[in-house]
This record gives sequence, structure tokens and C-alpha cells, in this order.
Amino acid sequence: MVLAAKIETFVDIPEGVNVEIDRSTVKVSGPKGSTQETFKLGPIKLEKVANQVKISVNFPKKMQKAMIGTIAGKIKNMITGVSKGYEYQLQINYAHFPMTVSVEGTKIVIKNFLGEKHPRTSKIVGNTQVKIKGQEITITGINKEEVGQTAANLVQTTKVRKKDQRVFKDGIFVTEKRVVENE
Repeated sequence: MVLAAKIETFVDIPEGVNVEIDRSTVKVSGPKGSTQETFKLGPIKLEKVANQVKISVNFPKKMQKAMIGTIAGKIKNMITGVSKGYEYQLQINYAHFPMTVSVEGTKIVIKNFLGEKHPRTSKIVGNTQVKIKGQEITITGINKEEVGQTAANLVQTTKVRKKDQRVFKDGIFVTEKRVVENE
């Protein structure tokens, strides 16, 4: 078995985006805002070289090789988020009972889902914005994980259980995920 002596991965930093690295914390700021993430690095080293982030490890084990790719992917997502942003489109579907969806503070409230008397609530994660227009819900933000988790919470809240899903097609479903190009 031959071990690689050193593995390095580079992430490019585009114009208008600033990256600061303080030990295991990476802070990325750009035109849409700023975000930061703290990584559990172990022997992995993060450093800023010119207009790139260098992620390296000496004599890596299998798990450390995987972590390099994960860290590079998360930093790329942070850079994309602060420069462009993320957006999820969701569709409200109902056939039996007209449900109403509204935003109240840090929660999304779904009333009259399948004729239920008590409203269901879904949590808005982090600094994501939720806009409801008719049957369309738009979730936007700079953190991919927060936007995706908010959409997942909403879909999970309206999942039909203990009924035939071929008949009860009510719920809220993701129709599109995209990176916001121009706004």
C-alpha cells in the first residue's frame, strides 16, 4: 500500500468576494452578505494563497481525503452564496381542502391541511427569506444548507401519512432549485 505524501486542493476566490481564515473558521463575504463556517480539521490545513484557498494534508488517511473534498465543496458553496445566492421554488397542491400558508416570524404556518383543525408549523432556518405568492413559495438565501433545510422542513411538515398517497396528493413540493444569476 502506497500513501500519498501530500494532497492539496485549491478553491478559486472570484472578484468581489473576500475570504478570511482564522484557524478552523472560514468567513466569506461578498455583495449578498457574509457567512462563516467552523470546520473540524484535525491535521488538515487551511490557508489563503493569493486569490485561492489552499486545503492540504500530509500523509492523509481515507477519511482525511474525503474531508478535503467536503471542505472544498462547502467553501465553494459559501462563495457562490455570497456572490449569487440560492433559491428554491415550491408548489402548494391541494385537492380536498384549500390550505392557507403564511409566514409568522421564524415559522411558516399551514392551516387547514387535509381539513385538520390545528395548524401545522415549519421552522425557517437561519437568515432565509420566504415569500408566498398564490400557490408558489420562494425560499432564498446565501447559505445553501439553510435554504435547503427550510424547504425540507416545509415538505416534511405536509407529508401525507396513514392515507393512500395516490388519492391524497395534497402537500407542498419542491419544483425547482437554482443559483440566482441576476437580481
